[in-house]
Amino acid sequence: MRRKASLVLLACAVFCAALSPLLRWYAFPRLARIPANQYQDMVLEARGATLLDYGTMRAKKVSKVTIVQTLKGDVEAAKKIGKTAGRPVVVWDSLSYVQGPDGKMVSKVPERYIFDAHSQDPVHATGEMVDGDPVTRDGIEFKWPFLTQKRDYEYFDAQTRTTSPIHYEGTRTFRSLPVYYFEQTIPWTRVPMPKTMPVQGITPETVAKTGTTRWYTTVRRFWVEPVTGAPVYGEELHKEELRGGTLLGGRAKVTAFAGHVKMREDYIAHTVALVKQNRTLVLVLTSYAPWSLLGLGVLLLALSLVLEARARSPRGPAPRQPEESAPVSV
Repeated sequence: MRRKASLVLLACAVFCAALSPLLRWYAFPRLARIPANQYQDMVLEARGATLLDYGTMRAKKVSKVTIVQTLKGDVEAAKKIGKTAGRPVVVWDSLSYVQGPDGKMVSKVPERYIFDAHSQDPVHATGEMVDGDPVTRDGIEFKWPFLTQKRDYEYFDAQTRTTSPIHYEGTRTFRSLPVYYFEQTIPWTRVPMPKTMPVQGITPETVAKTGTTRWYTTVRRFWVEPVTGAPVYGEELHKEELRGGTLLGGRAKVTAFAGHVKMREDYIAHTVALVKQNRTLVLVLTSYAPWSLLGLGVLLLALSLVLEARARSPRGPAPRQPEESAPVSV
């Protein structure tokens, strides 16, 4: 009986030991994926910003500038591109909508971002674009990979349509979460005019005829939760200028926008809560379940060996039968 129990425990130990790496190295890459139908929005604000008044073509201080960013997954496009790419992909249609303190539109820039559902590596396909311009991304955008490492990453900048390193600057704590802090500086670079301008009748083509150009620089900062690869907070020191041409009336340059762009508090709280929840799910696949199964396997193996040892130990001598006493004659 002990030997049968020992064999059962041994089989369970082998099963647990085999399942542990399978969860980490087989199940995790297939289960930890960005859903193709994901939708999210984010509101950022730059208080006390400088904004160009296109009526007077002069910069002025305003109470705040609001940036609303939305990401919407295109499920059908993801299925189609995924079949061609031979792997699950996500297609995000994003929109960055900027409005002034009066609620009027300053600019809006659409993007289509296509990437691997697990690794977040860019996937190149027809339709990848920024503001209608076809692009070929290298590096990440919006989100870091699961199990983010303490290293620099290549990060795509939508304004310049270029990729450059975003540097790992250390580990910090944000709202009780351990996070990795990343920072990227984009030097002054000439960038295209937005296709949608805030003044009716003005287009990038009409501005180009005046010889006026648009320039941009930013310091981009992200606090990234490393298990999920999701930023829990982000901000930018963002500046834009119009330079040269007849549009400026003889001036060399004018500030189009300058401000410290930060996530709004209610969206920070929502993002942190969501990331904490997803972090637990990822840890179940990468740490909690694999290590628990491995520990259980070791325990079952030990019990199996104990039972096997007891089953093989020699039994003690059989109890002696009492000798019958000889009859006593009288």
